[in-house]
Amino acid sequence: MSDKPSVLFVCVHNAGRSQMAAAWLTHLAGDRVEVRSAGSNPGANVNPAAVEAMAEVGIDISAEVPKMLTVDAVKESDVCITMGCGDTCPVFPGKRYLDWQLDDPAGQGVDAVRPIRDEIKVLVEGLIEEIAPEPQA
Repeated sequence: MSDKPSVLFVCVHNAGRSQMAAAWLTHLAGDRVEVRSAGSNPGANVNPAAVEAMAEVGIDISAEVPKMLTVDAVKESDVCITMGCGDTCPVFPGKRYLDWQLDDPAGQGVDAVRPIRDEIKVLVEGLIEEIAPEPQA
């Protein structure tokens, strides 16, 4: 088991919010955090509007694929974050569970996805400050 914190982002289809959140966390925290995302009913591919919105800020998620939520993914994570989509994680003692209430980008154009992307960034920045702040020089 790694000594760095592990975060699992969960949304039903693992195609929009959870993919953007995982990408932001990876981008902003680098190797200080282990990042996973998954869904209970994964979609066929990542939402193209989410891919476009993230590309606008220099983050490429075009190669990502929706993944199935597993009990092991939850067990291996310190923090499990659902994305306001009604999905739930199996509950294990010692894990931290959060639910971020976010609009659903499914079926939306990039103009509607940008504010969701930006809200996720703010939430991820707060999470990083809590679980993996920048080392002090």
